[in-house]
Amino acid sequence: MYIIPAIDILDKKVVRLREGNYEDVTTYDVSLEEMIEKYQANGTEIIHVIDLNGAKGDFKNQKHLFDIVKKVDMKIQYGGGIRSIDMVKKLTDEGIYRVIVGTQALTKPTFLDELSTLKCSDQIIIAIDVLDEVIKYSGWMESSPVKLIDYIDRCLGLGFFRFLCTDINKDGKLSGAGVDLYKKLLNHSPIIKLIASGGISSMQDIQELSQLRIEAAVVGKAIYEDHISIEEIKEWNLRSLIKF
Repeated sequence: MYIIPAIDILDKKVVRLREGNYEDVTTYDVSLEEMIEKYQANGTEIIHVIDLNGAKGDFKNQKHLFDIVKKVDMKIQYGGGIRSIDMVKKLTDEGIYRVIVGTQALTKPTFLDELSTLKCSDQIIIAIDVLDEVIKYSGWMESSPVKLIDYIDRCLGLGFFRFLCTDINKDGKLSGAGVDLYKKLLNHSPIIKLIASGGISSMQDIQELSQLRIEAAVVGKAIYEDHISIEEIKEWNLRSLIKF
């Protein structure tokens, strides 16, 4: 299992939201470029970037990010307001390693069908934000009538196999990862590549997740608030690559 550091950006600033609430935001005194360069210097290969402006349809952060991507040897998985096939193409053309799709895949029935025709399933991550086994979207403000397991089966049927699952009950609280939720998903579909997100507060949480068949874990707030150090991430990821 690989640890992927998370960077949330709002107005080009590095921030963290609590439970997705734009009114409950913590801003960190470090730039996006500084954070990416710091991770790169410590051997991290993949960074998880969520564009909080993009989630609201404002893509003013994208050029800033693209300029940074061109300067660093880093793989970026990017999410935030991906509403069209053209946007997916633009992001991959600009060097984004993986594109995270969420709301549009739930609300537009033909979106995933159209996306599947691009034959780029390895570059697509399906975001599933879950609150008490209900899929939420649009900044966690709306609830989908689609059942969680049915949605995973539909995505698999279209060739999408990598899922970013955020347990909303855990997100931003440093209260531990949603292990029970991940177990349920993996027991149902052992073939999926699952990226865990939300609530990770310590290397003990990482160790617990590693006992499951999880591909990676996204860690954000625990890094910024010194619960997990970049050195610990580097050591863990090196060991993971050796085992792999």
